[in-house]
Amino acid sequence: MPGTYPAGPPTLSGDLLTINKNLQNPAYIRRRLRTFANLRFVSDQILTQRFRTVGGAILYEVSEPILTTRPVESVPPGGEYPLDVPPTGAAALAAVQKWGQAIKMTDEEVARNRYAGDAVDRNLLKVVNSIIKQVDGVALSAIGSTVTATQAAAASWSGGSPKILQDVELAIAKVEDLNMGYVPDTILVSSTKYAYLASDPVIAALRRRETTDNPVYSGDIETIAGLVVLKAPLSSLPGGIDSPWIFDSKQIGGMADEEDNAPGYTVAEMAVQVQTKRMDENDGWKMWGRRKTVPVVQEPGAGIQITGT
Repeated sequence: MPGTYPAGPPTLSGDLLTINKNLQNPAYIRRRLRTFANLRFVSDQILTQRFRTVGGAILYEVSEPILTTRPVESVPPGGEYPLDVPPTGAAALAAVQKWGQAIKMTDEEVARNRYAGDAVDRNLLKVVNSIIKQVDGVALSAIGSTVTATQAAAASWSGGSPKILQDVELAIAKVEDLNMGYVPDTILVSSTKYAYLASDPVIAALRRRETTDNPVYSGDIETIAGLVVLKAPLSSLPGGIDSPWIFDSKQIGGMADEEDNAPGYTVAEMAVQVQTKRMDENDGWKMWGRRKTVPVVQEPGAGIQITGT
């Protein structure tokens, strides 16, 4: 009995691809896997300091004063200098946590995969991305719970008469007026607030006009009022609150990583350690990643939230 030509097209049910024997395989285009840089993790750009610790915890001081408590006095010739005891910050202890995850792959999964070795790289990258995402969330949660200063916006940024630049400058002034040596250098905003910031007509009127780096051409606004602009999804903002946050990233704190010199680990992105192990009895491989760390917010006064935007 003669066959029908042309044969019917391939069908896909879940992961099962059915193709007529007379047809060629359809072209297979695989999605480019995003790295951590594409996922807009931001904690490392706010908590920029890097500490090393042992013993499972780190001891630090919070908001150490930069002045003595006793006023400086006029000293007469031959007189004694008045003594003072320099104040210290409040002691705090942060326990290190080990964040990790493992995956297994059989020899058959690797050998029969269309992209073989690439399947190993992709799966391990997913583990690294997941660990970075977890640590990023923990760090931002720590920032949101310790940075309590706020500056009320003059008006909603989505309203008809926002005063975005004024709101930013007033927040900077509030941090600087603590007189603790803080110099705000970073502003963190959601994608929505970034859109209002980049398209604000008052800010646009103050920018250089005859330049191709204007947001109307590039879609980017890299700095405002001397602050580096970080854009992140709402889920990556401290507490998940859609408010702009301003920080002195050099002072607010950092990440404390514990190093145990365990054999076999290789450091991947963002201080994540990875390792692979051959499982001969199962004809496969086990791969895992970890990061032993804790966020440390030393100077809560080095940050502020702009509310009512």
